[in-house]
Amino acid sequence: MSIAAAKKADVKKDWNTLIRDVVKGDWRDPETDKPINVPFEAIRIEETLEGGAADLVAPLNLGRKIAVVSDSNTVEAMGRRVAKELRGWATVEEIVFPSDTHCDEATVAVMQERTRHCEACVAVGSGSITDTVRYATFKDGRKFASFATAASMNGYGAGTASVTLSNGYKTSLPAHAPRGVFIDLSVNAAAPTWLPAAGLGDSLCRPTAQVEWWAAHRLNGTRYTRTPFDLFHEEKDEAEMVRTAPDLARHSVEANGYLYRVLVEAAFGNNLIGSSHSGSMGEHQVSHWIDMFAGKNHPGTIHGQQVGVASIALARLHKFLLGLDKWPRIRPTKIAEADFVSRYGENIGRMMYGEAKKKALDEAGAEAMNRKLSEVWPQLREELKPMMIEPDEMARILKSAGGPTTATELGLPLPVWRDAMKYARDVRNRWSFLDLADDAGLLDEFLSNDPQ
Repeated sequence: MSIAAAKKADVKKDWNTLIRDVVKGDWRDPETDKPINVPFEAIRIEETLEGGAADLVAPLNLGRKIAVVSDSNTVEAMGRRVAKELRGWATVEEIVFPSDTHCDEATVAVMQERTRHCEACVAVGSGSITDTVRYATFKDGRKFASFATAASMNGYGAGTASVTLSNGYKTSLPAHAPRGVFIDLSVNAAAPTWLPAAGLGDSLCRPTAQVEWWAAHRLNGTRYTRTPFDLFHEEKDEAEMVRTAPDLARHSVEANGYLYRVLVEAAFGNNLIGSSHSGSMGEHQVSHWIDMFAGKNHPGTIHGQQVGVASIALARLHKFLLGLDKWPRIRPTKIAEADFVSRYGENIGRMMYGEAKKKALDEAGAEAMNRKLSEVWPQLREELKPMMIEPDEMARILKSAGGPTTATELGLPLPVWRDAMKYARDVRNRWSFLDLADDAGLLDEFLSNDPQ
């Protein structure tokens, strides 16, 4: 089916149900029965937004001197059009970055300098451009809005930014959400299909993130709320995303619409809880490890592609551990600063050791964890089952959209993949089943038998 035929076959619908209510403050949290607040003034998902950029941006009160920021790909997809539509209402400065732009401290500084004469920014693009604008404007105290060009990641409306520090460490930093997020489905459906397949991969982490966040709550007493997941399920958006996943490979407007609804709802979760826990646990740590340490072996894949593969692998790890009739007995964490320095170098190694040590278990901590596991294991296994999706089913869904499902399909050498799974727990102070399996002495066994 041609792109034109796929678009014609799509059914016109209101893509903003629920989203509109959440933004207005009319949606009530089922857990507390209180209205929830999100930091957006507008979110619009439409089959086309052509000709409407000024009408969308003007109510946000960003100012009348605007930098429209895109890269050499997204300027052709939508950036030039947005700039043209804003002229006449505002003074517009068009700024185009290279297509291989990454969100790191140096690029953020360049973004600040190149946009400093403008009152606000409008980002036109996907992950790297959006995060760079998000963090630069946050540091400067300016507002920004976002026009999406590909459903490649779940961070369009996030309140945090994924930034690579000058020492090479990639981390999630406090930032701010855009005042408005605007999604033209016709533009996004025309994007290369590997991009929405990556967004699907970034969305398929919902079951792995929910399993690990709930388990961390039960075992470590950390905060948990089901509200982000209620958003996914209220209108069965996750199910519709899965149903239409094969049509992403056919440039379907409908498939992109359902995927974007889930991506936006993930952003609501990020802002509601003030962190990324509802959509970023062990699987994201694996992706971050690859980006930071694969070096010359990095295949050039993007975050969502890596998260999709890691989510399937984590789902297999969950199934392996939760299939144990007896709880996995924990031993004190094997952690030494010298090992971190040896693996990652002096600067970043010591920094990562400091973070990893915060969640490491000593003798007393391991014994306390074992007592907790012995108390809750049978019940925890039952609590987690409804949250899970079979790993083979996750792989089928992702493959139907044309996304990679294994390290081999990513183009990542198996030894590097196994190092990513083994050492991803080093990346941040966030507990996951990678910590559970490694402290129980079971992670190496799992990796040696895990097909990739």
